[in-house]
Amino acid sequence: MVADAIGRPVAYAVAVGAATSGLPLEIALGAFLQAVAANLVSAGVRLIPLGQTQGQIAISHLGPVVARAVASALDGSIDALPRRLGGAAALVDLTSMQHETQYTRLFRT
Repeated sequence: MVADAIGRPVAYAVAVGAATSGLPLEIALGAFLQAVAANLVSAGVRLIPLGQTQGQIAISHLGPVVARAVASALDGSIDALPRRLGGAAALVDLTSMQHETQYTRLFRT
């Protein structure tokens, strides 16, 4: 979709933004954060002795954390954030975005 429109792979956050265009921000942000949490738990299931059941329990415990993060993000303003919101590491940001679209991944199936 987005990758087809611009002719190359895009970072996950960009794809999510395009896919959720038109949805309420609360729904889109909640879905994005839940997906990030689930991906981290999935990596934990593969990397540490954590079974599938424990992984599902961890994800269920993260639901309220995600909900609080969404509420906090929606209730806040950028002016209330610390002055050091961003960074000056533009190349790190660019290479991080390229990492999402590189061919070889840690958990290839």
